[in-house]
This record gives sequence, structure tokens and C-alpha cells, in this order.
Amino acid sequence: MRRTTRARTGLSALLVAASLGLGATPAGASDAPLAPTPAPDAAALHALDAAVERALGDDSAGTYVDAETGELVVTVTTEAAAAKARAAGATPRHVRRDAARLDAAVAALEARAKIAGTSWGLDPRTNQIAVEADSSVSARDMARLHKVAASLDGAVRVTRVPGVFTREVAGGDAIYGGGSRCSAAFNVTKNGVRYFLTAGHCTNISSTWAATSGGASVGVREGTSFPTNDYGLVRYTDTANTPGSVTLHNGSFQDIASAADAVVGQSLKKSGSTTKVTSGTVTAVNVTVNYSDGPVYGMVRTTACSAGGDSGGAHFAGSVALGIHSGSSGCTGTNGSAIHQPVREALAAYGVNVY
Repeated sequence: MRRTTRARTGLSALLVAASLGLGATPAGASDAPLAPTPAPDAAALHALDAAVERALGDDSAGTYVDAETGELVVTVTTEAAAAKARAAGATPRHVRRDAARLDAAVAALEARAKIAGTSWGLDPRTNQIAVEADSSVSARDMARLHKVAASLDGAVRVTRVPGVFTREVAGGDAIYGGGSRCSAAFNVTKNGVRYFLTAGHCTNISSTWAATSGGASVGVREGTSFPTNDYGLVRYTDTANTPGSVTLHNGSFQDIASAADAVVGQSLKKSGSTTKVTSGTVTAVNVTVNYSDGPVYGMVRTTACSAGGDSGGAHFAGSVALGIHSGSSGCTGTNGSAIHQPVREALAAYGVNVY
């Protein structure tokens, strides 16, 4: 489903060890990527962000973590909203554009610039909608993008990024189905039944999944959603050893205790079966990615590296689950463009919980 700028959210022992971590993003980093932030404890940060959102709603044009102080900053256009932010324990910052104006900019892009190879999302640090166009976008379409942006009085920033926004499915090891390899994100449960989440463009491929190529089935598809969203649910056929943790690909694991929506400026990690564990920073939320086979909405853009086969992997901060890897436009050095599907939306859609 499409959302406004205010929108934000494992396997058997063998699968956990081999594959927990889908990751992909069809958009690159922002113009000025942030270094990993000395942010507060992830759970405390997300609790404060949720409290601010409840208190302000559309009175804020977005929140982000300050790169230098680690404080949660709330963008506001009125003193009344600033007072609410301070009362909630956050730092207010007055900006020019309110949430309604940024929503209008997104609507204009949807109506006038729906071009394959582009993505856009909210960057509250600059109080803009940040648009990225990959190398497949023609000069004619770039001119169209710039024309639309110019008509929106500075509310939209357009950047060309290298590579091509791609869903990152590949052949190899991890979870296998339909001749393809993906990764698993998080183990979840509902009424005592155990499942794992992965990307919807993966579960579209096959109804059964194995831990090895050509191996016995370890799970059966229960749900899938792609495009528009990018999440899928697989029910375990054997739950003898399905811990609620994410592999760090070094023999250790990160326990997952809760789920939340990512905040711009916060640091996170991505675990995937190809690039293993990579780190990055959140650069935009409520991102629309225009893949060649259809758009996905409400995604999160990061600077984490990813590659083919990471799709469906885990994006997390400490013990907090954040997202399911979708795709990227590639990675240069340590600067990537991993995009994730907020995990809380998938949890709500299927009525499941991390454990």
C-alpha cells in the first residue's frame, strides 16, 4: 500500500547458520552520506521516536538522528509542535516545509515522473524528497524529472546514481527455491506455529524452500506480496531448531527481541547470504522504488552494501528488527544503497511476531 511521508518497521539451525539476512536496495546513498552515528540504544531510540510520532503526527515533517550528537531531531513548522517535541524528550528543529507539502511533492512525482530506474523518499535532514535516478534512466527522462522537481519550489532533490536498481536474487547457498537463491530475514511465530520472513519477490518464485540447492524442503510459502510491497512468509515444516536470532556469519548470532521502524540517521547492519554482515546508515524513509517489474512503496534507503542473493535478508540495529532486504543499485567500496521493506508492516500483515 502507498503511504504518506509520516509512514516508517528464522530458520532451522542449518538455515540460521547459512542464510539469515536478505538485503537489497534500488537507491543509492544521499548526497552527503552520514558516518555511523553514536546513537542511543536502538530500543530506546525507537521508543522515543514512536512517542514523538504519537504526540505530533502530521505536525512534524519527519525525524532523524543527529550525526554529531546522536540526539533525535524532530522537524517542525510551528512553535506549538516544537513544544510538543521538547515535552516528548526530543530536539525540535524548525523547517520550511510541513508534512502536507512534502506529501504533495510525492504525489506530483507519482503522477508526473513514474519512471523505471528511479526512487524517491523523505530525507528530513534536508526537509526534502530525495529522488535518485540510476544509469538506466535516459537523458529525456532525466530532463522530465528535473522539470517536475523545478516546479515544486525546492521540495525535491534529484541525484543520478551509478548502477541499476535491481532485486537481488542469485544462485548459490542460503535458502533455495525455484532455481534461485535468496536469504531469510527473521524467524517469527503465530499461535505456536513458526515461520520465517523473506522478500516477496523471492516467495513469488517458489512455494517451497530448502536449506541447500536441490535439498529437502524446510518450509512452505504461506504468503507473498510483490510488487507494491516486498515481503513473504514461509512456514517451517520442521521447527526442531528455529532460534529467534540473526547470523553474524562468524559463528555468532544476534538475538532479536523486538521490531521497530528505522529512523533517518541511525546506524544499522544487514545480514545476507552473499555479502554477509555489512553496516550502514539510514538515509531516507517512505521510499518509492520503481523497479522494472513494478513499484514498491514505503521502503527505507540505507548506505549498507549488498549484492545478488542478499534479497530477503535482515536489516537490524542491536536486538531490534528493522527490515527485509529488497534490492540496491550496487556498492562502491563500503558505500552501498541497500533498500529494505519495513518489517513491522510484514508482521502486521501476517499477524506474526519476532521472538
